[in-house]
Amino acid sequence: MNAPARDQGASGYRIAIVREIIDPAAVLALVRDPADGAVLLFLGKVRDHAEGRRVGGMRYEAYQPMAEKELNAIVEEAARQLGTDRIVVVHRVGDLAVGEVSVAIAVSSSHRGEAYQASRFIIEEVKKRLPVWKQEQYADGEAAWVQGQTLEAIEDAR
Repeated sequence: MNAPARDQGASGYRIAIVREIIDPAAVLALVRDPADGAVLLFLGKVRDHAEGRRVGGMRYEAYQPMAEKELNAIVEEAARQLGTDRIVVVHRVGDLAVGEVSVAIAVSSSHRGEAYQASRFIIEEVKKRLPVWKQEQYADGEAAWVQGQTLEAIEDAR
């Protein structure tokens, strides 16, 4: 991610759904504040295995307007609950190779507890609620869509 994440409203947090490679240093730079004592970066990446099979890559797909709206809601909840709006979340879509970053979450706060709490809340809610679909591409040439949440489960999670 070379360009800054897209601003959302009057708050200090930012979200983005991108096709380009995510640059962790650029994500971190967006949340740094000299008044804060904690800056936390979480990177989710494509691993080389799933359920006993070798994975060669992953395809992520999303209906971008819907995904951005839900990601915005998740980050807004975290900011409100945990008292920090210095949050950046970037999720990548498209074809990713093993080892590439699929999601980056950066949080800056006065103390580490709030930063860890916000990051954990965001990644758990992203896994449950974000309408991004994953297709595992196996080393043997086969591919399979990863089973996700139903719309009912997503609504119940709210």
